[in-house]
Amino acid sequence: MSSTTTTSLPVIVIGAGPVGLASAAHLVERGLEPLVLEAGDSVAAAVRQWAHVRLFSPWQFNVDAAARRLLEEAGWQEPAPKRLPTGGELVSDYLEPLARTAALQGRIVTGARVVAVSRDGLDKTHGRGRAERPFLVRATVDGEVVDYRARAVIDASGTWSQTNPLGTAGLPALGETDAASFLLGPLPDVLGRDRERAAGKHVVVVGAGHSAANTLLSLAQLRRAEPGTRVTWLVRGSSVERAYGGGDADGLPARGMLGSQLRRAVEAGEVELMASATITAMRPVGDRLELTLTTREGECRLAVDAVAGATGFRPDLAMLRELRLDLDPGVEAPSRLAPLIDPEFHSCGTVPAHGADVLAHPEPDFYIAGMKSYGRAPTFLLATGYEQVRSIVAQLAGDSAAASTLELALPETGVCSTATPVVEADGSLSIAPEAAGDCCGAPAEPALIGFPTGFAHGRTAL
Repeated sequence: MSSTTTTSLPVIVIGAGPVGLASAAHLVERGLEPLVLEAGDSVAAAVRQWAHVRLFSPWQFNVDAAARRLLEEAGWQEPAPKRLPTGGELVSDYLEPLARTAALQGRIVTGARVVAVSRDGLDKTHGRGRAERPFLVRATVDGEVVDYRARAVIDASGTWSQTNPLGTAGLPALGETDAASFLLGPLPDVLGRDRERAAGKHVVVVGAGHSAANTLLSLAQLRRAEPGTRVTWLVRGSSVERAYGGGDADGLPARGMLGSQLRRAVEAGEVELMASATITAMRPVGDRLELTLTTREGECRLAVDAVAGATGFRPDLAMLRELRLDLDPGVEAPSRLAPLIDPEFHSCGTVPAHGADVLAHPEPDFYIAGMKSYGRAPTFLLATGYEQVRSIVAQLAGDSAAASTLELALPETGVCSTATPVVEADGSLSIAPEAAGDCCGAPAEPALIGFPTGFAHGRTAL
């Protein structure tokens, strides 16, 4: 196939979440043809799974610039810029209208699960002429296998479907598969959809990140309404100070308050903390689940009703097996990005702006963007993904200067901004204007998850 024919093919974007749809918006703006393949039955299928969770950041930082321009052409009214949306509002007030724009409608295929990406006629062992061959993207659509061809591929499929196991050493605990009916997932809606599975029950939350904090605070609120509810927080490390975060000094104030509220819930006895504890086995016993734990005091057993595993995510790399990738062996991110995001050394506020050059692989015109580009690192911010795809699309359009010009200011997790969440007259949350003398000189950038929806009057009701 000639290079002329190859360049006439679309750029396939895998995933119709915030970063995937932003990719499509930038492609349209650059005169390139996007084709978005979304595994779910609708756009933003993963976001809908945590629709009940409120974001850390206000609307003004959760909308991609190219997407905003497309929406404004369609007469879209942007939500109040200082308000903090929920995941559900992000979908209904931004992502769904974006998918319906004339520019993107008809360029998104839902129910299309990508199972493999390769080069047309070549497996990964063949290098000669590889760059001139189109990509072959195989997907299952309505139960049928469909092959698509593309001039370039942007994998923005995220990591939501690939949760880390609850056991140690990166492996499932013994019996974890058999315990599936007791597992609530990483961000259960315990105040709504999953209330019956948690109310009056003993629920264990495993993990020390923001997903765990959200679930713990929601469970603490449920405990007030349902006194029989017991909440245990299981942490592998010996300290939870990192989970408590920077408090009032956090550059994303909603994130800082999340940690502060969690600290108070533990101190008040609403949440029972078990540090230096790991799950080594699980065994259903009647209508309960018996956990075998290894603690500092030795082995013990704990009977519970449900487990929320907030242990993070990992990328699905199986579908990329026939591509020539350059991934860090530890973080599983592009090798040039990995040192910049390694969670042992960096928070989301210390990650520098990066684009096409850092995200490139030995496979020409293939990029992993968004949360999946971070591999196993949990420090991804939505604004980072928007800047990634702006740069990637510029590179695909032949504008190397724009691709290498990166602009992104992210807040530190400890000291940055004095802005605070407030409750508006209609009950919605917003961010108060930053006080003069902000030490960062830049506004807070968005993260994907933040407060439970039970947040009220400047704090989460416990």
